[in-house]
Amino acid sequence: MIEFLVTLLVTALSLLILSRLNIGLEVEDTGSALIAALVLGLLNATLRPVLGFLAFPITLITFGLFAIVLNALVLYITAALVKGFNIRNFLAAIISAILLAILNGLIMWVIPG
Repeated sequence: MIEFLVTLLVTALSLLILSRLNIGLEVEDTGSALIAALVLGLLNATLRPVLGFLAFPITLITFGLFAIVLNALVLYITAALVKGFNIRNFLAAIISAILLAILNGLIMWVIPG
């Protein structure tokens, strides 16, 4: 349970940081970031495996690069579901998905435990 909360908070923090970079991702406030992180986590746990299974041939052909598109799609769906969390266009979603993965990885690497 603690790991889930840490991941939720790290994702919310990453979304807030990315919203300051002016790449097309907009977060209204901290509450919206927390809700977006929760919805993103739920979609990654439920929808992402189904999409990954269906898109496996394309992902295999593109040597895994299509997984970035799937991450962007899940992020874009999250933006459609959460009020106060917006993504300007799909290119912004792709850039945001890449930077979110990098930033989450760096923050989780820095946190002890």
